[in-house]
Amino acid sequence: MRSGEPPPSSGASASSSSSMNQQQPKILLTKPSTIGAVSTVAAGRRDEESSAGAVVGGAGPSARSSSRSSSQPASLGLLSAESWELSIDRVLPFLTENNDFVVVGVIGPAGVGKSMILNELYGYDANSPGMISPFATETDEMRALAKHCSAGIELRVSNERMILLDTQPVFSPTVLTDMIKPDGSSAIPVLSGEPLSAELAHELMGIQLAVFLASVCNIVLVVSEGINDFSLWQLMLTVDLLKHNIPDPSQALNFAPDKDNRSTLQANGDEYMADLVFVHTNRLQEKDFSPPKLKLVRKALYQYFRTTSFAASNSRSTLSEFNGSSDVGRNNREDSDATQQEVFFIPHRATQEGTGKFECASYSCMIESLRDKILSMNPHSFSKNISERDWLRGSAKIWDLIKKSPVIANYCSTLQDSGLYRT
Repeated sequence: MRSGEPPPSSGASASSSSSMNQQQPKILLTKPSTIGAVSTVAAGRRDEESSAGAVVGGAGPSARSSSRSSSQPASLGLLSAESWELSIDRVLPFLTENNDFVVVGVIGPAGVGKSMILNELYGYDANSPGMISPFATETDEMRALAKHCSAGIELRVSNERMILLDTQPVFSPTVLTDMIKPDGSSAIPVLSGEPLSAELAHELMGIQLAVFLASVCNIVLVVSEGINDFSLWQLMLTVDLLKHNIPDPSQALNFAPDKDNRSTLQANGDEYMADLVFVHTNRLQEKDFSPPKLKLVRKALYQYFRTTSFAASNSRSTLSEFNGSSDVGRNNREDSDATQQEVFFIPHRATQEGTGKFECASYSCMIESLRDKILSMNPHSFSKNISERDWLRGSAKIWDLIKKSPVIANYCSTLQDSGLYRT
């Protein structure tokens, strides 16, 4: 019997359960222990402690439970794209009281490979029989139907206790299409108060997602398409402007909803900001992997973010320099003042290692290197040492603060009056 599965029962019930297990593919919600088998996770309501035990290897009450449903949940949605509300009830059983974890989020437009990168960080092996990838990736059919893959925020937990957050695309026409009502207003309540136009609400959704990730993650992957798309850089500058009086999850646990909490933030020093790692994918040409081009991008990032809270946060990270060319590491060390931000260029899947004038690394090599570097980072830590479950509870409070933020609301009013937002 596999660890974490209910004991067999007699009669038709056992036969039915066995049939369902054979028919349904298993979906990796958290990566199983290397010494244990994949635990079966029920979709119905279960005891919280039992569920947590099943996820981390099958030890605990759930391994002996026989009342769980044999069906498995298809997702762990942290943020609903329909209600724009964050719910922890479904996710909480998959987290533990462990306090040795790291939170990695990703943000970017559609089709740049956000979910694919998170699958690699998770350690998913596409050759695993009967397993569906933790995060769904875009297919040719979805592109033909002009649909996006991720909605809201999806969560998974890797074997290394990396909490991975996949977000819906920003600046996405398909997201805008899904939320627009016949009168042009937004069907999603992005901010408390009067209704907004769909275009303005769509703009604010991307800002809220980015502020949330900067607040609750240790590392945020900012994924852009090509080398000349700077829209994500501008978005993160807006985050630095608007992330005012928003704490980290450990501070948020003690925040009262109707109280001035500025003293709590001041007592803990600078406002928390996640470390940023910039990833450029797709539409990259061979010349983009040259040492001068990579150095130029790093200098541009330095100019963009040197006066922001992100620069102060990243300066505390001890991540070593890395890129896809054998000479750029030396060039970066010669220009150490412009190396506060981390940059990765991910070539196309078809790229073979060692081809071309600049000996660009292959896709698989770069993805593996990105994963190794993320695992070896010493990112900005939260103010207090908290468990995974406390992180989730604190994150829920942060999302509530973001939706009620007067700073973001004032920014919304300014955009509405000026009309200076994406349409």
